[in-house]
Amino acid sequence: MTLSNNQLLEIYRHLHQYPELGLEEFKTHDFLNTVIGQMPQDFLTIKTVTQLPTAILVKVAGRDHSKRIGYRTDIDALPVTEETGLSFKSKHEGISHACGHDIHMTVALGVLSYFADHQPQYDLIFIFQPSEENHSGGMQLYQSGALDEWMPDEIYALHDNPQLPAGAIGCLNGTLFAGTCEIHADFYGKSGHAAYPHNANDMVVAASAFVMQIQSVVSRSVDPIQGGVVTLGHLTAGDTGNVIAGHAHIDGTIRALTQDNNRLMQQRVRSIAEGVALTYGCQVDLTLHQGGYLPVENNPAITADFIDYMSHQTDVNFIETKPAMTGEDFGYLISKIPGTMFWLGVDSPYSLHSEKMAPNTAAIGSGIHAITGYFEHRFNTIKA
Repeated sequence: MTLSNNQLLEIYRHLHQYPELGLEEFKTHDFLNTVIGQMPQDFLTIKTVTQLPTAILVKVAGRDHSKRIGYRTDIDALPVTEETGLSFKSKHEGISHACGHDIHMTVALGVLSYFADHQPQYDLIFIFQPSEENHSGGMQLYQSGALDEWMPDEIYALHDNPQLPAGAIGCLNGTLFAGTCEIHADFYGKSGHAAYPHNANDMVVAASAFVMQIQSVVSRSVDPIQGGVVTLGHLTAGDTGNVIAGHAHIDGTIRALTQDNNRLMQQRVRSIAEGVALTYGCQVDLTLHQGGYLPVENNPAITADFIDYMSHQTDVNFIETKPAMTGEDFGYLISKIPGTMFWLGVDSPYSLHSEKMAPNTAAIGSGIHAITGYFEHRFNTIKA
């Protein structure tokens, strides 16, 4: 039977209390399987993924098997110590659903339970995906081949948004989330006594030159209409003030709304690192890791239909949003399968990844209603 509001709230609170990090979501996997197993099974086929043992794929058999719509939810949590004060706060020390994947899973289960009760026109493929926050779980799932026999013709996913009213649906036609790339740089020179700099090769100076030159990547290499971000958030060098550091380590991130710009910025970072090494006579070991975190570029035709539907529903609060520089590994899936990602408002004064982020659970029912309504509409749209 379709899950009730009380059942959904119980599910959400359970998931909230037992968060697990990426690729370690074994209890989450078992709980999801239990909930799915209690639904009517007439139309359901459940598949596990050998290469990703915490992933779950569920096919809801439609009356017509000629088309498939995919719906993906992420299931992992963050290494963040919760400080919400909720009575059902995380029981796993140092881990919480600060990004709201507990909301994502609960909504997905609600949508799945509806279609387990109401056979859809076409096949629906529900993807419970591990490790969105790290390890490119979406890319791993796609490359595993587990989706091949159930490959969706189009795919959808949501992300909760604390800045939108509870239950609101937000979307835009274009790039919703940026593509991201990690920066890890090590500069190697020669340590020495602070009084004899000519006998050493100072990596504090080299690293500082790298930091300053990186500031020109966006301002002088990227079209200002398109924009981008290069942030260096971590730098370590040396051990004490009177010893010249022979090694410096830097971590950072690149974010861009198109993959072309992301590649351009990566090349500029690499060129600057090589130039600093040449200028300061040192060695550099640079790693640029993007993995599956490509820009989330919504499909124009599918997204236009999604926005048209949501904006004309009197019981849906639709808000057209702007692009965000946050990253999402759904970008990889949507680069392979046309589709749309959208926001679900959860009305919290605290941002995603905050230790105090506590979603308004009124969003759950509104999200399920909007998504099930859209899928029923979409079946008729793609039928033509």
